Amino acid sequence: MADTVVSATTAAASVSHGRLSLHTKLAFGAGDLSPAIATIIISFFQLFFLTTVAGLNPAAAGSILFIVRIWDAFNDPIVGWLSDRTRSRFGRRRPWILFGAVPFGLFFFLQWLVPPLGPTGLYIYYLVMALLFSIAFTVVNIPYTALTPEMTPDYDERTNLNSFRFAFSIGGSLIAGVLHQIIVNSAVDPQTGYVIAAAVWGVVAVPPFVWCFLGTREQHQSASDAERMPLVEQLRAAFSNRPYQFVIGIYLFSWLAVQVTSAVLAFYVTFWMRAPDLIPIMLLAVQGSALVFLFIWSAVSRRIGKKAVYMIGMTFWIGVQAALFFIQPDQTPLAIVLAALAGVGVATAYLIPWSMMPDVIEYDELETGQRREGIFYGFMVFLQKLGLGAGLFLVGLALEWQGFDQNLDIGLQPETALIAIRVMISPIPAVVLICGMVLTAFYPITKAKHDEIRARLAQRQTHEM
Repeated sequence: MADTVVSATTAAASVSHGRLSLHTKLAFGAGDLSPAIATIIISFFQLFFLTTVAGLNPAAAGSILFIVRIWDAFNDPIVGWLSDRTRSRFGRRRPWILFGAVPFGLFFFLQWLVPPLGPTGLYIYYLVMALLFSIAFTVVNIPYTALTPEMTPDYDERTNLNSFRFAFSIGGSLIAGVLHQIIVNSAVDPQTGYVIAAAVWGVVAVPPFVWCFLGTREQHQSASDAERMPLVEQLRAAFSNRPYQFVIGIYLFSWLAVQVTSAVLAFYVTFWMRAPDLIPIMLLAVQGSALVFLFIWSAVSRRIGKKAVYMIGMTFWIGVQAALFFIQPDQTPLAIVLAALAGVGVATAYLIPWSMMPDVIEYDELETGQRREGIFYGFMVFLQKLGLGAGLFLVGLALEWQGFDQNLDIGLQPETALIAIRVMISPIPAVVLICGMVLTAFYPITKAKHDEIRARLAQRQTHEM
């Protein structure tokens, strides 16, 4: 028994030296810059653009984004499965990032044009463009996210690696969230402003992917039985992984809260606060605070663990969401302070679920002897898109039901629409976040458990040599 303990300890030590250089972490982080820019603009502005600029009614605009998410249910796992099976001298994931870069930028741009078509033609155009962009997003983002466990086996180093990833993510969100509205407002009309802004972000999107491709390397490229398993069988095996069930639930609730809040924020600030110029400031407060707390929470998690960090961050965030319902239109300074406090919790929603994913994948490897990062991350990215699509769809549908009229000016919206906006930015996200906290309390992989998993994997590799 003592020999087994010593052997396990030695094995654990042998896999703990997965430290990465600063330039590798920066290159890896850059891979999430462009998806973050696209996501923040879509989250905060796409529903607003489709209704107030393109002229679609809220329900039709929301349905476009929801249909795309249904497509992603098939698209995302397939790309993840294909990336697991890819073999090249550049690795399994990195070629996808490189070759998907230009289509990503192009199809992002095309979503923001307003062609001279009638309501039906515009609906079809935006649906097709959204589908094409979704494919481009999947092609780069799923292989990118699946890089994490392949770059380092170290438990804490993975959290640190994700800190760099989300530093770029939140930094990109911060820059785009603030500058996008400034670019739009600087044009002669909103339609022209959105075209100019889309062109800027479409061009900016390409270089970070190239940097990520050139600056990263993959450790695990050996063949496995997972490559020969049918896609449906792999999905079934993935969903039998109990820790994975917890992680996808935690992430879905976290991201749904983020997206409902994001989708309704522009409406809240414009039609309830009656201060549309406040949108960039609110985004700056939320994303700036989240950027700072990414590194604070990463350091704290080394001492108290991922679960405790998530619980503390969510408590902050739920308090903010509750307070937003009671904010009055003349309380602008208080709204900005609350936005900054929300960033404390938003940082944990970015950091913790993604930091749990590599541990889940290694649990699966221990149980099955296979590595299938693409499948696991494919469904996680699908959940991210589902949260985005569901948030936009639900906000659009609720606004339609409560009488929101995109043709009415600020101050003229019906009281029912204003109440709906306040409910969607306050109690609804708060309840969703509480559900995520309940799941986190029962998440089974602690740091000690992960050390045990890594030690047993190392022992297995030693016996196979």
